[in-house]
Formats: sequence, C-alpha cells, structure tokens
Amino acid sequence: MGPGHLSQPDPTGTARSGPPAGEFAPPPGLAPEDILALDDAGVVMLDQTRLPGEVVHVTLTGWPEVVEAIRGMVVRGAPAIGVAGAMGVALAARNAAAAGGARPAFDAEMARAISALRDARPTAVNLAWAVDRLAGILADHEGTPGRVATVLADAARAIHRDEVDRCIAMGRHSLVLIARGARILTHCNAGALATGGYGTALGVIRAAYAADPTVTVIVDETRPLLQGSRLTAWELEQEGIPFTLISDNMSAMLMSQGRVSHVVVGADRIAANGDVVNKIGTYAVAIVAREHGIPFIVAAPTSTLDLSMPTAAGIPVEERAADEVRGLSLFGRPAASPDAPVANPAFDRTPARLVTAIVTEQGVHRPPYERSLRQAWDGAGH
Repeated sequence: MGPGHLSQPDPTGTARSGPPAGEFAPPPGLAPEDILALDDAGVVMLDQTRLPGEVVHVTLTGWPEVVEAIRGMVVRGAPAIGVAGAMGVALAARNAAAAGGARPAFDAEMARAISALRDARPTAVNLAWAVDRLAGILADHEGTPGRVATVLADAARAIHRDEVDRCIAMGRHSLVLIARGARILTHCNAGALATGGYGTALGVIRAAYAADPTVTVIVDETRPLLQGSRLTAWELEQEGIPFTLISDNMSAMLMSQGRVSHVVVGADRIAANGDVVNKIGTYAVAIVAREHGIPFIVAAPTSTLDLSMPTAAGIPVEERAADEVRGLSLFGRPAASPDAPVANPAFDRTPARLVTAIVTEQGVHRPPYERSLRQAWDGAGH
C-alpha cells in the first residue's frame, strides 16, 4: 500500500479493527495525571496557556474556578474539557458536602455547579456528555452528601481513565490506515494535552511512529491561538517525533508538492451523518486534501459523537473574543488596529463527503457513517 492510499473501504460500512491489543504497546508520553488530576487539594491542571515556555500546574479549589479554566483554555480539547467538567462536578460535591447541611441544600448547590460547568463551552459535546453522566449518578444516588461526593469523585476519575484507554485503542486501530513512510499533516492539537493522555490525532501519529520510525509530521500553526505551534509541536518535541512546523496557509502548497501523504485531525463533535466539527481551518484542509487525493482521517472517541444531530448544520460554533485575533504580535507590535472589526469562530464544519475514515475506540468507520457510527456508539455501551 503506497503513501496517500488507504485500503479499500469495507462495503458494509462497518468498523474494522487493527492489530489485537496484545500486539500494541503505546510509546511514552505525558502521564494522564500530569495533565489533569483530582486530588485532595482540588482539580490540578497543566496550564496550557503558558506552554511551551513554562510548564506550570494550577490547583483549582472550587467549581467556579474550573468553569473559568475551561472558558479561558487553561484546559482545552474536547475529551479533556469533558474530564475537567466531570472533575468540576466532583469537586463541587466535595465542597458542598464539607459545608454541611441536608441533602436538599446539597442538591441545590450541585444543580448550580452542573449547569455552569455544562455550559462553559458550547461546541464540544464531550463536556455536556461527561457532566450529564455525573448528573445522572447524582440523581440516582440517595445517600448522604459525603457518600455521593465519594461516588462522583470515583466516576470522574473513571471517565479520565476511559478517555485515555479510548485514545490508545484508536492508535491501535489506525495502523491499518497509515502507509509506511507516511508524511502526516495535523491541524490544531489533538494530543495528550487535549484528551487527558495519549491523544486522538496525535495518538494515531504516536502509534504510527512507534510502528514505523520513518513517519514524519507536518504541524499546522493553527491561528489565532497557535495550538499547533505552541502545543502539538511541543508534544512531538518531547517524544522525539520528527516534525516540521508551517503556517496554516502553507498546507496547500506542500500538498501540491507531494510532501503530505495523510491528514489526521481530531474532532470536537461529530454528527450522525459523519459531518465533523473541529478547530477553525479544518474544513479548508479537508477541501485541499480532497483536491490532491490525500486521505483525510478523523480520530475521535465515541464520547465525541452526537447522534442527536443529523448533520453538523445545527451544531453551535463558539465565537471567541476579538482580541484573540487583533492581539497577535508582529515585530513586537499588535497585528491589527484595536478597533478593527473581527470575526473569530473557534470551529468549522467539515462535510462527511470529505472524510475518508473516522477512527474511534471501536475501530475504523467508513461511509455510510449513519450506520457505522451508530454501531460504534452502541458498541461502546453509551
């Protein structure tokens, strides 16, 4: 199988797996607890706004701080903010239980925390999925506030472990898609930082590199917040995986020169038909990849699927602050006038017709995605 070509699609549209789990050992990377942890002091996060220059952990002692950390992108990436939301619910329960009082007062405080955490960012479905999972446990548990807090803390940590395990499984399954000597372009950061450990798109890359050290990576800078240059490049550098950093507007040129064989990205939400919502710029990369006959592969856990959405058309796209665009520095000066009108959508929608394959922890999924993604969801036991 040559570079830039996938094996033929399964005509049934069902999932196909890679090598058995026993044949796959993931390479080392950031430990999950180095990225996110729930400990006796609170929710501990690696502050991603300070990378790559500083590696700093912050300890959040109340659920409002977790909300602000999610909004401010101290933690970011769909699976990781889901884990953070779950840990925020658990932290709220611990603090409410410590305050004393009867179950009605405890439940009222939990309702406030759950609502705020669920709505901290609107596009990635993992946040609502994880918070709702803990809200369901809360609603079903009739124990004392202290007992409920313990159960919720265990559940939040289990969600974190499960997300990491899903990423490792995705890496294993994806090996059937990546040709030897692959030159993989990736957009934004879908690595350990974005998932709480190992990564989705970077999990695919890690697995491919472990199987074939001739694999190289091209990293889109990913404006305006530079998650590619600040975070993806940093992760690859930590592990010694060869990469080249480019600005977003260079990818088409590199594809035309044959310097890209595969595109692998993550996702913040995937609709039932296989439409993908991901970091702004993903749609443009997908169009250019199709023009040049390059496989466009999406890696995401089943917690990122939103089968209630027939297509991506109804998925909200977060509009972020104008200063994220105006404030870019060029030669030590702002890149734009402080009064320049700005559009700053954080995500875009890539139609399913541009997606070659979607990899979840359940396997490799091909069109028709309505069928294969439903099978993945059901197979994951959601």
